[in-house]
Amino acid sequence: MAIRIVRLGSRRARGEGLRLGTVRRPPRGVPKSEFASRDYYDLWLPDLAPSEALVKQAQQASDDRAWRAFEKKYRAEMKRPETARLLAVLAALSQQTDFSVGCYCDDEARCHRSVLRALLEEQGARMG
Repeated sequence: MAIRIVRLGSRRARGEGLRLGTVRRPPRGVPKSEFASRDYYDLWLPDLAPSEALVKQAQQASDDRAWRAFEKKYRAEMKRPETARLLAVLAALSQQTDFSVGCYCDDEARCHRSVLRALLEEQGARMG
């Protein structure tokens, strides 16, 4: 049992389980009925995506200092009670079942999912 961190739209790995989209917006030009069949996500979970302002900040982060500033603000957003509870639920579920969370970005190191991975690990999630 574990959580995998994935790039949405990439081919699913064997045993990946349910795929959760932690993005602000659904994929463009893809009918809602095809999100799962095209390997985007089975369920949309935008509550774990950065706010719209932070998405823009992350996209403009051209150096490590700017990225760390984004990371600090995103972590602050994830401390809100509703998102903190959601992270705790996902960490607990990772002890019982396989599933994945993801975003569209090419480079996980410059994507909120790298921070999300760390946050889930800090909650005791089992990571795959």
